[in-house]
Amino acid sequence: MITTSAIILAGGFGTRLKSVVSDVPKPMAPILEKPFLTYLLGYLNAFQIKQVVLSTGYLSSIIENYLGNNFNGIKLRYSIEEEPLGTGGAIKKAMQEVSDENTLVLNGDSFLDLDIFAFSSFYTENNFEGLLACRSVDNAGRYGTLKVNNNQIVEFKEKTGTNELGLINGGVYLLNKEHYLKNTPTSLAFSIEKDYFEKQCQHSRFGAYKCDGYFIDIGIPEDYLKAQHEFKKFKY
Repeated sequence: MITTSAIILAGGFGTRLKSVVSDVPKPMAPILEKPFLTYLLGYLNAFQIKQVVLSTGYLSSIIENYLGNNFNGIKLRYSIEEEPLGTGGAIKKAMQEVSDENTLVLNGDSFLDLDIFAFSSFYTENNFEGLLACRSVDNAGRYGTLKVNNNQIVEFKEKTGTNELGLINGGVYLLNKEHYLKNTPTSLAFSIEKDYFEKQCQHSRFGAYKCDGYFIDIGIPEDYLKAQHEFKKFKY
């Protein structure tokens, strides 16, 4: 493994989920009476991740009070957004808590069943500056899609809102800390998708690791309710 540390983006407001979950941050939404975030931590534990920085904002105290500073042997640290920093700014702030040269980053409201050992090896073997886990889905228009050539991302395409098959960003990244800090905006708040991946993809080696593992995004009520059934088979 190239890293034993991870950042989980857990600061979302969960606006689209408020009709079913309104009193906790989105990553703490209960799935079978357990917070969604605990499933992500269990998954990371299975791949020998030893330190996780939780990037929190909205109702951050609920997360910290529930998890404390340890989860089944994983050391937990917190990077708290006093104001919304966007995905890119939140990662940049959280990286101050990470000593590893490379770090894993996960969205706190989605899960992709990815072999992190193989993901890490692919990143190292190809000398990428950033690696995105990608998956083909039927409703790619909801997410935006990627254009890939020889395992390297050459273009990011906007969301179309249509139900079409396409390769999407699965919300799991491996990032080189030095490259990220050097090539992101000086502003505190920015988007990793728009202001780093899209702007740098013609100048940097961003890889696409294609994965066909189980994927779910609990950010909308339909998929949140679907997770209540599907997570009965969660293996981590």
